[in-house]
Formats: sequence, C-alpha cells, structure tokens
Amino acid sequence: MFESDDESLLEITRDEENLLSSIKQKIKNVPLSRCICRIPEEQLKGNVDKYHPQLVSIGPLHHSREDLRSTEDRKWLYLHALLSRSTRKPTSMDARLKICVNMIKESEHEARKFYEGNNVKLNSHAFVEMLLVDGCFIIELLLKYSAKELRRGDDPFFTSMEMFLRLRSDVLLLENQVPFFVLHRLFKIVQIPNIKDHSHPSIVTLSIAFFKRIIQREVKNISSQHGEDFKHLLDLVHNYYLPTTPKFLSSSTGRQTILPTASTLHKKWIRFKQAESETLLDINFKKGVIKIPPLKILDHTELLFRNFIAFEHCHGDKAKPVTSYVLLLRSLIQSEDDIRLLYKSRILVNGLERQEQILDMLKKIIVEEEETTMDMDFYYGGLREKIKEHLQTIKINRFMCF
Repeated sequence: MFESDDESLLEITRDEENLLSSIKQKIKNVPLSRCICRIPEEQLKGNVDKYHPQLVSIGPLHHSREDLRSTEDRKWLYLHALLSRSTRKPTSMDARLKICVNMIKESEHEARKFYEGNNVKLNSHAFVEMLLVDGCFIIELLLKYSAKELRRGDDPFFTSMEMFLRLRSDVLLLENQVPFFVLHRLFKIVQIPNIKDHSHPSIVTLSIAFFKRIIQREVKNISSQHGEDFKHLLDLVHNYYLPTTPKFLSSSTGRQTILPTASTLHKKWIRFKQAESETLLDINFKKGVIKIPPLKILDHTELLFRNFIAFEHCHGDKAKPVTSYVLLLRSLIQSEDDIRLLYKSRILVNGLERQEQILDMLKKIIVEEEETTMDMDFYYGGLREKIKEHLQTIKINRFMCF
C-alpha cells in the first residue's frame, strides 16, 4: 500500500514537472513587442543619415554593410582590449571569451525577439558573434570615454571630434541597437578598471556619462529610478526625456487637441515663460502662462527627436510623449515671429541663431498626424481646453478659432 502511494506521488510529481516545463516554454516563446525596428521607407526619403549609421554598425540590421567595413577592425580591437585587460582574478582571456560566448548563446533566443518582424537572417553562429563584438565594442567605448588613460593615441574615434560626434549619433540610432540586457550581462563578465569619479561604475552610469551632453538636463543616476530595465541605449536616453508632470487630460480627440501658433496665442493674452523643470517635456499652464523648459537646438537634435519618435511608434504603446512634444512644437512654431517670441521668453535658447534650422526641422519631421492625434494618448491633449477656459474666465470675447 505504501509503495503504491509512493509511486502515485512520483507520477504526480512528473506530471507537475511536465506542466511546468510546458508553461516555461510558452513563456519563453511569447513574442516581445518590437523595440528595435526598421524605419518605414517614406520616412527615409531624403533623411537616411538621420536613421542609418554612417560610421559604425551595431546590431544585425546594418551588419556587413560594405560602406561600414572600414570600422569593423576597430571594433575587433576594442573587443581584444576589453577581454585582455589584466585582472586580479586568475582568469585568462580565453576563459573570459568562452564565458561571454556561452552567455550569448544562452541569450540568443531572447535577443532575437527584440528584432521580431525585421527578418534577421544571420545564422546562430553569425548572430552570436555579432552580439559579442558589438556588445563588447559598446562597453569598451563607454570605458574609454570615461577613462582617458584607456585610449590609444591613434584611435580616430577620440582624436577626431567630427568622427566622435558621428559615432555618438550612430550609437543612438533605433536601427543600430543591441538589447541592453546583453550589454549588462557582458559587463558583469569582463574586467572593469577603476575609473576616476566612478568608484563602482555600472553600465548605466557609464552610458549616462557618455550621453550627458545630449540629455540637456541635470544628470542623476537614473538606475535608482528605473533599475537597469532598458530595452537598449536609445531607450535609456529616452527615459531622461519622459515628462514628470501630470498630463493634460482632454475630453476631445483628434485635431481639436492642436494649438494655434505662439504668436496667435500671445495676441490673445497668453504669455510664455521658461519653466524650471527636470525634463524637457514638463510643460505647464497656469493663470494664462504656458511654461516650457528651455530647448537648445543642436546639430544632433533632429536626429534624436526622429529616432525617439520612431522608437515610440515601433514599440506600439499608445503613450508617445516625445511625439506629443514635437507635435506641440509644430503647432506653436510655424514662423520666425513664433521663434522670436519664444526666444524672448527664454524657451528657444539659441532660436535666433537657428531660425531656418528650427522651422525646417519641425516641417520635415514626419509624424503621421492622423495616427498621432486620433490613435495615440496625446500627452498635451487638454492644454487647448485649459487655455479656452482661462480666456472665458477673463471674459475675452474674441476667441481664437476653435
């Protein structure tokens, strides 16, 4: 009798194990929402340099492009430098290389899901090698940026400012990404030297240091708020642009959410003022004043906004804060008069110097307006209603055309 019960218990345990195994396999095979996508052909026309790498390929979407082969040797040099760095642990370069390769092999299925729908045709061997080389290249690049003593005198990425700026832009492109979890896992394997001002550097803190001048705000350690759960480096930078203020709720949808120009609003007694805010997207309205954080237009601004917008649409989430911000700017800024007004309000910091660039950028950035205003969660949707309510309270009879 006892033996029979024991055999029955054993059978139940095996059934449970089979069930658990089945559930784990299904979880493993659940497709992620895509977060590294190709840019639609319509958006690429005339703007390839804003979406496609010009110097170095990262990830599978531009792998083996003939015009980028000149920098492939540099990536292998970075890989060698990272894996051969001396360590207090008695681990050889060959041993570290083997650990890295085995880790990536185990992560291959998970990593491929980041490119779901993009027809990544690399076989397993080529895909693993690509993640290893590109991932280690990124880590070594971040280390060399923060620690000058690690750089070689003949390294063109750091001896030519033009090349460095192009490289930094390439590393931010949506089509030029590898999953962040791969970087994180590689970082835990390789030997990280002591770096001045970084007592215990992490992949996040080094990434923040590398992109600090692009972020346009006081940089704090974002890992304390978001951990290390980023999809890729573009996502990490994108997190620094997310608004912290409550969104403007709206009872209407579609084009009713779009504002008149800044000059038109100014004529209706609406004032503009520079906001002191943590992020660029923290826009506020109170007592007839629209407060907007200062924006400095730089050479990389258009590229950054374009790739943020592409990422928000690729990811499939209805919340598209940067898309909302750019759409709002397009509504407010349609002439040089609008630029001058926002410059005097200390919102467009270098607006007078770059009037043509600002107008051209906002005109050219493609945001599908029907999708943007009808299908997404427009962050500033209720701003127009708040302005109208304010005008009604001060009994102005000549309203703008709503």
